[in-house]
Amino acid sequence: MRSCARRCGRGSLPLSGILLLLIPPFLLALQLLVVGPRLPRATRTGVEQEVAFSVISIEPDRNSRQRGSPSRRPGLEEDGEEQEEEEEQVEVEDGERRELARAYEDENEMHSRQMGPRTLEVQPWAADEPSFTAELDRIITYITRPQLNCSRVLSPGQTQASLPPADSPRWLLCAEDWLLPAADRPCVAYSFSMDGLDADFLKTVSGLGCEVHSFDPSTSSASGGHLGNSLASNHGDGGGVVRRHKMWLEWRAPRKRRKKTRGSLGSVSQTLADIMASLGHHTVHFLYADLLSAEWRVFQNWIESGTLQSVHHLVAQVHLQWAGFEVGGTNEEVLHYWFSVLQGLQASGLKLVHSSAGEGHSVLKQTVVGHSSYMLSWANTRR
Repeated sequence: MRSCARRCGRGSLPLSGILLLLIPPFLLALQLLVVGPRLPRATRTGVEQEVAFSVISIEPDRNSRQRGSPSRRPGLEEDGEEQEEEEEQVEVEDGERRELARAYEDENEMHSRQMGPRTLEVQPWAADEPSFTAELDRIITYITRPQLNCSRVLSPGQTQASLPPADSPRWLLCAEDWLLPAADRPCVAYSFSMDGLDADFLKTVSGLGCEVHSFDPSTSSASGGHLGNSLASNHGDGGGVVRRHKMWLEWRAPRKRRKKTRGSLGSVSQTLADIMASLGHHTVHFLYADLLSAEWRVFQNWIESGTLQSVHHLVAQVHLQWAGFEVGGTNEEVLHYWFSVLQGLQASGLKLVHSSAGEGHSVLKQTVVGHSSYMLSWANTRR
């Protein structure tokens, strides 16, 4: 018995050793039982593996405008008032939401300026380097050479089409049949003037049976900004009543667009697009504008907003004595900007019909051979 114990002790492991050998396999089996069901299944042949997507919310950078803002255009000043408005925050209770809304608005505005299909295209310089004489000669040549010959025209104060007069009237409307509104269709005319020199224009378009609206912020007989659509009473009466409004043109697109009710503008200054929307007009057949040097920025707004697509005839005075409202830079840069605007009008479909020189012989306060202002008449050939 004693000898057997000695033999067994020498040829076999003790009980504790056997337990140590069994513990690791036991733990491994236990781990497979607990964790195994949670492991992703291997992809089987012919079966697509499911993919889980995570949604990540990224807060826009507040300085996105500073890093990605477009470069300043030649001939344009920075608008101080507009910069102040851009610093205003949207009125919401939650401060974090307010910052987010402002950042998104700034980003969208920057994107529209960079990627918009109607952004004013800056033209190449007239010479190899900026030159006052070269830029001015190019502008004068452009605004004194009509691009569209009309066999029949409407002269100031006249309601019957006739041959072009021998003298040079202040303005002319091209009276070709394909450019005039049909007799059985509504006709709309706008006039923006503060000097009363639009009387002949108002007489002509009224005689055509148009619905006529005259805009003057200084008039005392205006409707106070509460405007209605008088199409039924004006169209076809042979001498349409001229509705006068204490209103003027704005070239800045409003930062906060509010839904306007038809017949009410709600402000003394609005863009042309907003005025048309408030009056319920999709088209302005005849538009007269003497904007006292604000025409360059207003034209730019019409080009970039696409409003010119809805204007069939444009009679406007351009002023060359000084740069104009919110237009800055050297004299060469200002002339360069003016020419870019004129090219933008042409790209929008306007062709010059008539040009009439005004008084004075100074451009940007420099005495020149040309004149200080010109009354230009255009017709839209893409209507």
